[in-house]
Amino acid sequence: MPILSIITINYNNKVGLEKTITSVISQSDKSFEFIVIDGGSTDGSVDIIEKHKSAITYAVSEKDNGIYNAQNKGIAKANGDYCLFLNSGDTLANENVIKEIRQHLAGIDIVYGDLITINAEGKKEQLKSPEKADAPHFMVSTLWHPTAFIKRSLFEKFGAYNETLKITGDYEFFIRTVLKNNVSTKHVSFPISIFDLGGISNSEASNELHTIERRKSWQLNYTDAEIEAFEKYTQLVRSREYKVGQLFKKIFKPFSK
Repeated sequence: MPILSIITINYNNKVGLEKTITSVISQSDKSFEFIVIDGGSTDGSVDIIEKHKSAITYAVSEKDNGIYNAQNKGIAKANGDYCLFLNSGDTLANENVIKEIRQHLAGIDIVYGDLITINAEGKKEQLKSPEKADAPHFMVSTLWHPTAFIKRSLFEKFGAYNETLKITGDYEFFIRTVLKNNVSTKHVSFPISIFDLGGISNSEASNELHTIERRKSWQLNYTDAEIEAFEKYTQLVRSREYKVGQLFKKIFKPFSK
């Protein structure tokens, strides 16, 4: 049975941290290790960690250099065959996620599921992950980090998260492993986690940084000519999918009445 490491990073989000910890320790299958990396919080997060210390395998609270530095610290302490990154504020979709996912992990490099988002008003929406994680998908989207169970050996073989990236380190890692090195992937058709949208910034500066770093994530792994080829192929695939969709609507419209 694969060993699983659940890694949670946190900085000054004690309410979210308690939600995440409660979600993890409420799992019906408790055969995992739980690692909490705190960035030196001053809001009482350390008290939350202390409160639940009996259920946490390893915890540290110290200054770090951002999200991916913290996640790399978690990887360094992990002993599991697979790692799941569940950041503070995010929760597992239900108490049986770990029990249900185990049968899908053997031999696959990255196993990913679906995602439930919840906004600041508490509204939930279930999002479906792609059956195939290919270049056209990554050109317009990504694999959602809190739904992905990643073989720890991938970090040893292909390197950890790129800490020069502030918000797209996970995206770059998936491009590096899934696309460039063709590691095996599998989609499971059930929700893995609930992602809290409350902390996401929609500021112009944040959106600009996201665009810049997504481009850099490609440039770190491919030449400009290769990226242009991917872009053209994506346009072709998307256009074909649209035309097929319109054709199906036309064919089946008489039967939908």
